[in-house]
Amino acid sequence: MKAISNVVIYTGDEVLRDQCILIDQGTIVAVQPEIPADAEVTDLGGKNISAGFIDIQLNGGYEHYFSRDPGRAALEDMCRASDAYATPFFLATLISSPHETILEAITAIRSFNNEGPGILGMHLEGPFMNPQKKGAHSSSIIRKPTDEELDTIISLGKEVIRVMTIAPECFTDRQLERLLETGIVLSAGHSMMTYEQAQHCFSRGITLVTHLYNAMTQLGHRECGLVGATFDNDNVYAPIILDGGHCDYAAARIAYRQKRDQLFLISDSSFLGRKKKRFDWEGLDIEMIDGYYRDKAGHLAGAAISMPEAMKNAMDFVGATLQEAVEMATSRPARAIRLADRIGFVRKGYPAVFSVFDDRLAAAETLEFPGGRHRF
Repeated sequence: MKAISNVVIYTGDEVLRDQCILIDQGTIVAVQPEIPADAEVTDLGGKNISAGFIDIQLNGGYEHYFSRDPGRAALEDMCRASDAYATPFFLATLISSPHETILEAITAIRSFNNEGPGILGMHLEGPFMNPQKKGAHSSSIIRKPTDEELDTIISLGKEVIRVMTIAPECFTDRQLERLLETGIVLSAGHSMMTYEQAQHCFSRGITLVTHLYNAMTQLGHRECGLVGATFDNDNVYAPIILDGGHCDYAAARIAYRQKRDQLFLISDSSFLGRKKKRFDWEGLDIEMIDGYYRDKAGHLAGAAISMPEAMKNAMDFVGATLQEAVEMATSRPARAIRLADRIGFVRKGYPAVFSVFDDRLAAAETLEFPGGRHRF
């Protein structure tokens, strides 16, 4: 038996003091005041602890970009970088890619997870999006789905693809229904949908949007767009990139008031750590400019922010409390991707994989116990 003591516990829905976390074989077995006499104690000196932070949209690690190198080296790099930034749980994001690359990425993640402690799975962002909202995605790859391609992706991607960003207006009703039946979390993004179209899709079972405000129709006073539909629907989760560039902090504050506990954080980082200054690959020519990755046309091309930085910005610029910031990185994304029964909380039966941080999120690290990283 192991015990974590002298710690403030952010469980995912409350804050506990004068409690310890008991762990056996990599699993939380209790959260209680008493430390068993025979327990091996880890004293955290009054720091804060939560379930491991979750990033459902991560594009690369320190050096590797998953869409370019969809294999073990990129996944290992992403794991190292994410662990270093206190974010042990993430979805490897594959941006718009040829069909063969999508299948290669699915196979790589399945193999990686089968061979040892793995990752949550994949976020397939495109290629089935509206070219008018392509952002930095290659227009030569963006396409409408065929029934055959969807069937192949669904068949091979079972239990690997957790989230799929699509422009629903590019799908037939039958194709959308086919996807909704799979259990993959569909996220509306890179889309030109009107408010009415978006609400129709939400009513059918789409409960997530991709990077709120970015690559979607905006809120106007006569046409409310996908942004307005998201604000006006209590069943839809809204992830947001809080780096000060992807959206103004005033817009983030509005979203914070509108979406409440359905607003959560993503990094959408192309690379973590800001070590990669330039990246040129098959039309995606991006450069670090004033802390942001931009393509030649000046479009933002993924972020460079880490999850602890995003959380700190939520506190500093949006008005979130520390508890809210933690929930934006743990329990809320877990609920949004329907994994709240496995991750996102400090509770009995959950993995002993934690994030440890100070009150200002100036320092954060991953704390993991052997056997804690359950396979997904």
